[in-house]
Amino acid sequence: MLNSAKLQDFKKKAYQALDNRVRIITAGMGLNELRAVLRGDPPTEKPNPRYKVHTTSFLFHIRPRYYEKASTIFTHTFRLGFFTAFFFFVEIFTGLILMIFYTPSPEKAYDSILNLMSNVPFGQMMRDIHRIGAEGMVAFTVLHMLRTYLTGSYKKERSFTWLTGVVLLLITLLLSFSGYLLPWDQLAYWAVTIGTSMVEAAPLFGNEVNLLLRGAPDIAADGLLRFYLIHVVLAPLAAILVISIHYYKVSREHGISLPAKYEEGNVPPEAKKEARQRIDFIPDLLTHEVFLTALGLLALVVGAAYIYHAPLENVANPLQTPLDTKAPWYFLWLQGMLKIDPAAIFESLFARVGIEIELSYLLNSKQIMGIVLPTILFGLLFAVPYLDRNPHRSLFKRPIAVSIGLFFVLVLVMLTYMGQPGYGIETPAATRIIQDLAPEEGEGPLREIPFDQLQPGVYEVNITRAEKLCPELDFGCPALEEVFAEYTRRINQAAEEGKLPNVQAVMVIEDWQKDLRKVTPRIIWSDPVTGETKTYERHIFLHRNRGGD
Repeated sequence: MLNSAKLQDFKKKAYQALDNRVRIITAGMGLNELRAVLRGDPPTEKPNPRYKVHTTSFLFHIRPRYYEKASTIFTHTFRLGFFTAFFFFVEIFTGLILMIFYTPSPEKAYDSILNLMSNVPFGQMMRDIHRIGAEGMVAFTVLHMLRTYLTGSYKKERSFTWLTGVVLLLITLLLSFSGYLLPWDQLAYWAVTIGTSMVEAAPLFGNEVNLLLRGAPDIAADGLLRFYLIHVVLAPLAAILVISIHYYKVSREHGISLPAKYEEGNVPPEAKKEARQRIDFIPDLLTHEVFLTALGLLALVVGAAYIYHAPLENVANPLQTPLDTKAPWYFLWLQGMLKIDPAAIFESLFARVGIEIELSYLLNSKQIMGIVLPTILFGLLFAVPYLDRNPHRSLFKRPIAVSIGLFFVLVLVMLTYMGQPGYGIETPAATRIIQDLAPEEGEGPLREIPFDQLQPGVYEVNITRAEKLCPELDFGCPALEEVFAEYTRRINQAAEEGKLPNVQAVMVIEDWQKDLRKVTPRIIWSDPVTGETKTYERHIFLHRNRGGD
C-alpha cells in the first residue's frame, strides 16, 4: 500500500511538472486543454485559457482572439491574404539559405548558382521553391487586391488599408524584379537591362535614377551588388514594415469585412446574427491555418520536385543580346505597352484627314508608355477608395466600379499577350523557325530530344521521310522524327507564304566528341526582293548529360 501511494504521488507530481512545462511552452494551456484544442473540443477550464495565450504569447498576441463567423467563410476571401503572407515567409526562409551559398559578383554569381544546384544538398529544390514562392507571392498579391476591389472591402475605415495594400504590391514587384538579376544569366541580365533602361526615359531625373540603379552606364559589378542589397535588405525591410501596418489595420482596427449581403442585403435578422457569431482563433482557425500551411508546403515541394525548375540560361554576356528577350510574366503588360507607339497612332489619324505631321519628337513612346501611363495607372489604384463614392459594397449595386475594374483586368490581359516576344515584332522566317526549334535561351524541342535518338546524319527537308529517320534503332527515334516533321512543316509553310522562295533546308547531326553531338539546322533561300541567295544556320551542341549552345 505504501509503495502504491508513493507511486501515485510520484505520477501526480510528474504529471503536474509536465503540465506546468506545457503551460509555459503554450503560454497558458495545460495538457488537458492542449488535448481539447487538438480535438476541437470546448475549453476545459474557466476562465478560458485559450484567451490567455493571446495576452502572454507574442505570436498569438498579434492575432485577434476571435473572428466573426461570416468573415471566415473560405469562398469569401479564399485565404488570399493568408497565402500572400505564407509565400513571403517562405521567401525569407529559403532566401536566407540561398544567401549562404551566393556571391554577388559578376565573376562568381553564376558559378555560385551552379554550385548550389549541383553540389549543395537540396540546393536545387531550395532555389526552385524560392522561385515558385516569388511567383506565387506576386500572383496572390494581385488576386488579393482584385478580390478586395470586387467585394468593395476598401471603403470607409478600410481606405488606408487599401493604400498599404497597393504599396505592398509595389514592394512585391520590386522584390521580384531585384531578385531577377541575381542568377547573372542571359535571361536575367537582358531583362533587367531593358527594365532599367525604361527608367532612363523618365522626365527630369531619369538618367540619374538609372545610373543610381545600375551603378554605371551598363549593369556590372556595382549594379549587381545594388540589386542584391535591394533584394535582401531594403525591399524585405520595407515589406515587413508595411505588412505590419497592413496586418494591424486588418486585425486590430476593423477586422475582415463580412460578405456584403450580411451588411446591406435583405437577409433575415437570424442570418445576420449568425454571421456575426464569434469563432475563436484557438482552436478553429488555428487548426485551419496549420492545415493550409501544410497544404501549401506540400504543393511547393511537389511543384519543385516534379513540375517546375527555376531556369538558368547561359552566363550573362553584355556583348550578345539574345533573341526573344522578355520580361517576367508579371511585367509582360508593361512590355506590351512599350510596343504601342502613340506618335505613329496619331500620325496615322492625322494622315487620314490629309494632315502630314511628325510627332515622334514630341511623343516619346518609351516615356509615355513606360513611365507616364504606368504611373497614372498606379496613381488611380491608390485613389480607388476616394474615386468610388458609391456607399454600397455589393457587386450588383456597384455596376460602374465593377465594370471599370473588369475592363482594366481585360486590358492588362491583352497587354500581357502583346508583351509576348513574338507579338508585333517581325523576325526573318528562317531565324524564327530555328529560334522556335532551339531557342538561344531555354530548352526548346530540339534540346528535349533524348541523346540516343540524335542519330548522326544529314536529314533533308522534303527528301528525308520523317517517319524513317532511324531504321537501325530498335526503339526508333520518335522525338527526333517529331521535331524534324515540325521543322519540315514550318519550312513548307514559309515557302508557301513567299517568305522563303527556292528554299532548301537540312538538319545535320554529327558526332563531335565523346558523348557530345552537334546539331546544325541550315536554311538556304532566295531573298524575295533582291533574289540574292541567303543562308541561316545555328550550331547546337548537345551532351549526353547536359545540353547547351
